[in-house]
Amino acid sequence: MAAGLKRDPIVILRIDGEDLSEFINGPSYEAEMVSIFQQIVSDDAISLQDCIVNAFEKLTVDHGVPPCSDSWVISNIIEPALQSWSDDNDVEKLVSQETFLEAFKKVAERVAKNLKEKPVIVAHSESTFDGSGIKRLLSNKFELDKSLNIALNNVPKDRNSKMSKEYLRAVLEVVAPSAGLPPIGAVEQIDKVVADAFDMVNANHWKMVKEDEFKKLLTEILGSIMLQLEGNPISISSNSVVHEPLASSSSLLQPSS
Repeated sequence: MAAGLKRDPIVILRIDGEDLSEFINGPSYEAEMVSIFQQIVSDDAISLQDCIVNAFEKLTVDHGVPPCSDSWVISNIIEPALQSWSDDNDVEKLVSQETFLEAFKKVAERVAKNLKEKPVIVAHSESTFDGSGIKRLLSNKFELDKSLNIALNNVPKDRNSKMSKEYLRAVLEVVAPSAGLPPIGAVEQIDKVVADAFDMVNANHWKMVKEDEFKKLLTEILGSIMLQLEGNPISISSNSVVHEPLASSSSLLQPSS
């Protein structure tokens, strides 16, 4: 996915519990957590503690929560807060929306305290796929032909110099970085757009075609992807905990928003 995100800046965030405290004491807390609770209940969480853990996994740096996919965050920030809370409470009590909201807030207060004592540094990046990269490529015939020719170098041909349409996806993946797209399989929403584009140009019926027709099909696929993304841009974000000290980190840190 790095190829699709390489042009996007990385912001260094210092997660120190302040944003989390503001969230749990702010006006949007109950509405957002009720929505999360309803999602969790459909996931068949079996205990109040499971609900709390799952809820933290659904929160983001925008809420002041570092990535819960990071083992250090779990073992040093989340688990100690859960342990402290469970020592004083009946974790097996019946799960309801009311008990969840009350319990989560108590654990979140402990998490915020842990973050104040052990701030977490997070590298945050955002990327929006709006079709502009494809538009630039399609408007430059020289660059388009160059990208397609490079991508077609390894596509096998039969005795009549024809190639199978089954290689369209493989060729698209080679062209993707030049079109400002992530690798196939890296972003689920983009994969759906690609699949729709293949259906629109009837590219899923494998047959042998000449090189010119192969290029024409690929160009049509790119055009279809571009139109879909122009109409409905797809934004994604990436967050990674920084475990190594940053050189002159004090000048790089920016508070999360």
